[in-house]
Amino acid sequence: MVMLTPASARPLAERPHLATAVGGAESNVACTLARLGHRTAWVGRVGDDPFGAMVTGDLAGHGVDVSGVGVDSGRPTGVYVKDPAPGGTRVYYYRRGSAASAMGPDTAAAVLSARPRLVHLSGVTPALSESCAALVDRLVAGASGGPITSFDVNHRPRLWAGGAAETLRRLADAADVVFVGRDEAEALWGTSTADEVRALLPRPRHLVVKDAGEPAVEFHPEGRTAVPAPRARIVEPVGAGDAFAAGFLSGLLTGRPAEQRLRLGHLCAAATLGTVTDLAPLPAPETIDGLLTTPSWPHAATEALSRA
Repeated sequence: MVMLTPASARPLAERPHLATAVGGAESNVACTLARLGHRTAWVGRVGDDPFGAMVTGDLAGHGVDVSGVGVDSGRPTGVYVKDPAPGGTRVYYYRRGSAASAMGPDTAAAVLSARPRLVHLSGVTPALSESCAALVDRLVAGASGGPITSFDVNHRPRLWAGGAAETLRRLADAADVVFVGRDEAEALWGTSTADEVRALLPRPRHLVVKDAGEPAVEFHPEGRTAVPAPRARIVEPVGAGDAFAAGFLSGLLTGRPAEQRLRLGHLCAAATLGTVTDLAPLPAPETIDGLLTTPSWPHAATEALSRA
């Protein structure tokens, strides 16, 4: 989607200048993975309008393959607006009847034809329409012997008319890699700890439970690993979860151990917290490599981020 966000991180009611950018859960992950050195592609649909051209041009500029993106002449590109406030950022979506909402199970063919090593989806997509829900079912719940499936629960209550809790639980428990916030898991399923989430979702090979500034926990075949988050300057939080997922997936794809992949997730998320957009400059590769192995984590990461 195209994103409008106050450049000064002030509430919309104060009529601040709005910056135009591109955002979206899966596309954010694709962009960040590309910046970390991975080959990525984004498959979706945009309208035949300037916003659609902006989306494809921006993603291509980040190194993401957009050859699988369809252009819909009858439906518009979705738009969303961020409204920062002291109590937290609210997001307003203008995507009903958008080009993306017309995706369906047939879109899965475009995804699988590329023979990807990993497919990443989020809980935003099945909320868009019945056909989009069927698409996610095809790629996550219907997958067998194909690519690694990664699913970020990413619950957005404003997009759901009902049924979110069971649908998102079923999809999450069918994926290979799952990301969920401890707070959203509590709101959806009544779980209050990471271990309770694991009891509810026993099947994923890698289950990551994030908890804002508290340690992130990964349940994996070797056991359970928790890694504290570095302190970060928070300008605007939307997009940080996508950055975390991209960092973690980068670590997973390159064979890093659990502690290092969680550290990389934290580093990418912390960088994004310091900007009003969904994508932020990442630390230099040599800085990242050093922080992933330093024995003084998270203090060294906090210091490095404060100098960025």
